[in-house]
Amino acid sequence: MTMSAGWYLRRLSRMGPREAVGRVGDAVRRRRWRSARPDCPSVTGARFTAPLPAGTIAAVPPDAAKRLIAEADRLMYGHVEYFGVVRDDLVDPDWWCDPKTGRRAPWGYAFDVPYRDEDAIGDIKQIWELSRHQYLTQLAAAYAITGNERYAERVAEHLRLWWTANPPLRGVHWISGIELGIRLLSWVWIRRLLDGWPGAAGLFEGNPVALNQIWHHQRWLSAFPSRGSSANNHVIAEAAGQFAAACAFGWFPSSARWRADALRSLEWHLCGNTFASGLNRELATEYHGLVLELGLAAVAEADRAGVPVPASIRLVLLRMTDALAAIVDNRLRPPRQGDADDGHGLIVDGAGTDRWASLLATGDAVFGRLNWWPAVTGTNVRTPLLAALIRPTELSVTRPASRPAHFADAGLTILRGPEEIWCRCDGGPHGFLSIAAHAHADALSVEVRHDGVDVLADPGTYCYHGQPEWRQYFRSTLGHNTLQLDGGDQSVSGGPFLWTRHAHSRVLAVDTSDEGVVRWCAEHDGYQRSVHRRRVELTATSRELRIVDEVRGPRRALRLAFHLGPAITADLVGNRAVLTWTRGGEGRSAVLDLPGQLSWRAHRGESDPPLGWYSAGFGRKEPTTAVIGTGFADGAEGFTTVLRFHG
Repeated sequence: MTMSAGWYLRRLSRMGPREAVGRVGDAVRRRRWRSARPDCPSVTGARFTAPLPAGTIAAVPPDAAKRLIAEADRLMYGHVEYFGVVRDDLVDPDWWCDPKTGRRAPWGYAFDVPYRDEDAIGDIKQIWELSRHQYLTQLAAAYAITGNERYAERVAEHLRLWWTANPPLRGVHWISGIELGIRLLSWVWIRRLLDGWPGAAGLFEGNPVALNQIWHHQRWLSAFPSRGSSANNHVIAEAAGQFAAACAFGWFPSSARWRADALRSLEWHLCGNTFASGLNRELATEYHGLVLELGLAAVAEADRAGVPVPASIRLVLLRMTDALAAIVDNRLRPPRQGDADDGHGLIVDGAGTDRWASLLATGDAVFGRLNWWPAVTGTNVRTPLLAALIRPTELSVTRPASRPAHFADAGLTILRGPEEIWCRCDGGPHGFLSIAAHAHADALSVEVRHDGVDVLADPGTYCYHGQPEWRQYFRSTLGHNTLQLDGGDQSVSGGPFLWTRHAHSRVLAVDTSDEGVVRWCAEHDGYQRSVHRRRVELTATSRELRIVDEVRGPRRALRLAFHLGPAITADLVGNRAVLTWTRGGEGRSAVLDLPGQLSWRAHRGESDPPLGWYSAGFGRKEPTTAVIGTGFADGAEGFTTVLRFHG
């Protein structure tokens, strides 16, 4: 996907003067760096002084270790899957090849590579993912647990190959700051986990090629931070990676300055990216997880190096952890809200490890769990490693005495009922910053689960670059459980990560105090000349969810969408859909009574245009049933939908 002149004008319109000036400076610097590439300063006597404390590995639960080793063995045999694409070439990988399309990114000066153009280079996410080197942190962790040197030797071989094939400022892996930041964090943990291996020092601090790479990564991050309207999770990954490297690899004349600058950036942007309630301002749940992982990893590095951390950083991470504990369902699944690209800050676990349970376990170890937190029974490798480094600290903050249900600043409300009924209601901001890069046009959407099974489902994300019709569908209004007028989205898209007009929502009423009936009401102004208002009521005794939609304004064509989860089978007759599914071998059912004023039709797996799809993870999609009602809104009456759960 190449960007048109119109896109650049729209993008420029979302910048403030300071950001525009900064980007001009970046452009000048890129031109100057094309011919001015200094060498890494000479380093003598470098030592690695940040290993794991004694006894840390012994605290790793045996079943978590077993999963990790199984994953490491698959990697050793060359097998890995990224974003739905299976690779069998990991013994000797091609760092520039996209296995999905077979295309290779061109060689040359990094900032000349057209990374957004899939016709030229392939899927950039597929190319970048391997070079985050998180599969190498898994192999290094397997060495730390087993002492088997074949894992360490493979790590060393691949790092040397990568460093040789990707010299500073050459090729596709020197374009994006988030990639450099996460890669630095991986290298820090690889060095730490390989500390008992005799070749570790020769691979890192005794290796001029490694020193040159580490230095140039940090020089790059200092020069090209994400700015202004792009200062979302990317800038936190950049700061966390640079800070970690400046702490653990503090061997250079600029290390102290890099460390101080990165810590200031991390504090500023962690606070700026997080609501006071603890939810991430991007309103994209997976980025909440990514930012929390990056923040915890940065604090771990600071505490290991004895670098004082502002209390505000720990407070943000504490609030983020409590917020996560509050919003998950009974299976510890958080909302599927906004963009999700399966990005992680630090990976040292094997397949089957629950990301969200892992974060809550780490939060328990670092901050202490509250009595309303859900129980976490799964195990993981990462928690004991981070907990061994992070220093327990008393924080002067009042934590929630009971489980929060409404997050006013984020406009997110969780309605809970009997039989593990969970409902998320969205009445919050469209997204974060002026471009709202990772937002979806999902104002007033609902997401409903029964015992962790998606019944009314958020569609997910599926893709970012290269497939504009699919990118548009998965973040469209029609792709969510909400109401569309005149065939348009509530917010206006100006590109795959750019919204030029944002719908404004406001929550009008929330009542979660009554255990028998919980209620929510909100409205938004995204449709010019019309206001969409929605009321949701969950009744415990009847196990009934009632949704009432009203449109105030002139008569307009209307479509009301309800997207069912992939496990749900639907039998639609007239305006009633009978829903069935299984959970744990037991049959479950519900009835969806739809507004009779509309004409209803079920859609499944349609491609022209896309409709009826669910993405469980980035790069993956599967058909599911979407029930769409069409008609007109004229303000005369509301549209009532009732979902009743049976035994």
